[in-house]
Amino acid sequence: MDRRRLVGLGLGAGLAATVSTAVAAQGAAAAPQVFDRLLSRYLRAGADGVNRVNYRAWRANPADRAGLVAYLEALQALGSKGRSRSEQIAYWSNLYNAETLRVVLDAYPVKSIRAIRPTLVSVGPWKAKTLQVDGRRLSLHEVEHEILRPMGDPMIHYALNCASISCPNLPLRAWRGATLAADLDQAARAYVNHPRAAQVTAKGLILSSIYKWYAEDFGADDAAVLNHLGRYAAPPLRAVLARRPAIAGYAYDWDLNAAA
Repeated sequence: MDRRRLVGLGLGAGLAATVSTAVAAQGAAAAPQVFDRLLSRYLRAGADGVNRVNYRAWRANPADRAGLVAYLEALQALGSKGRSRSEQIAYWSNLYNAETLRVVLDAYPVKSIRAIRPTLVSVGPWKAKTLQVDGRRLSLHEVEHEILRPMGDPMIHYALNCASISCPNLPLRAWRGATLAADLDQAARAYVNHPRAAQVTAKGLILSSIYKWYAEDFGADDAAVLNHLGRYAAPPLRAVLARRPAIAGYAYDWDLNAAA
């Protein structure tokens, strides 16, 4: 083997080692444990069943704000390719939730995420293309409506948090593909059995607007929505749903899920 070929092989091996090291570093920076640590510092389960974020304290900590940005950058650099379906859902949901936190922290203090307006005609930040994954610039809206919802699983609605009181809870830990089904089942039960998802009144049920906005994901008609709720309802609510009550209306509280 001549000297030039030996040098070439050496350079190739060195480049491969460098790339491998970079990928490993990205993987470590995007690991769910990184998000876990940040959430453990600023997210608390409220006695009323709503998980709330201490945005004030997080915004006041430059290191942890930078930590969230670094986690987001690593997730985007790592990309979504080569993942199983459950890993895809976990990946995109973590990306969505972390980016929502970043957007709120950048704008805080605000009363509602809807008050964050990248343009004069915006209502909320959802259509701003602030992400880039697999070479594609993306908005939060596109992650939800063009990537996650087309997967055809209504459970994704319990994975995403829009920083609002009426939204399903921001989880206390990052989503993981290996435990996704069980974790989403638990998240659905926690939400369905909370008054912000379903209230029983003399006139009928008052449901979260989620079940109106995304009715087609839950089966398109009222009966399908009630069947979905029944699968996760605790016995008292399940007994009411079994009588097929009328849906009297929908409600949604857009106030920020901020700790007092």
